[in-house]
Amino acid sequence: MAYIGLISDTHGYFDRKVRSFLEPVDVVWHAGDIGNEATLSEIATFKPLVGVFGNCDGYDVRDFTKSMRCFEQDGMTVLMTHIGGYPGRYDARALQLIEACRPDIFVCGHSHILKVVHDKHYDMMVLNPGAAGLQGFHLVRTALRFRIEDGRLKDMEVGEWPKND
Repeated sequence: MAYIGLISDTHGYFDRKVRSFLEPVDVVWHAGDIGNEATLSEIATFKPLVGVFGNCDGYDVRDFTKSMRCFEQDGMTVLMTHIGGYPGRYDARALQLIEACRPDIFVCGHSHILKVVHDKHYDMMVLNPGAAGLQGFHLVRTALRFRIEDGRLKDMEVGEWPKND
């Protein structure tokens, strides 16, 4: 059983509120736009990190991450990429990755909008944790944490904090 913390779009900002929310998790997944190498290192020092780079990440982050990851976690196939979209409105590249990987969980970021939805067509959960950082149009910073046990998602929780707090 794994306890996962999921964040995206930190854009160089990893504060004590997000850190506190993620404190009990075993691993942090980051769906891109990490911000810089210092933030990448800070998160990776805090917890084991599985991440992808986003469209705003420079080579300092891209040298240590990938554009996408398809991996197994406790009986579930996970696909993670930064720009993904949603059921019926997937980015063309993301759709190719979905077809190739056939994930149980599709993780993306980029939109700065928290969304958790089941895609009936691909029979997968789509998870976008919104934005945990300060940069962007969002008014509320968000993150997710959940467990994967015996090939099932369990105990999903949302963390949210005012952007200007």
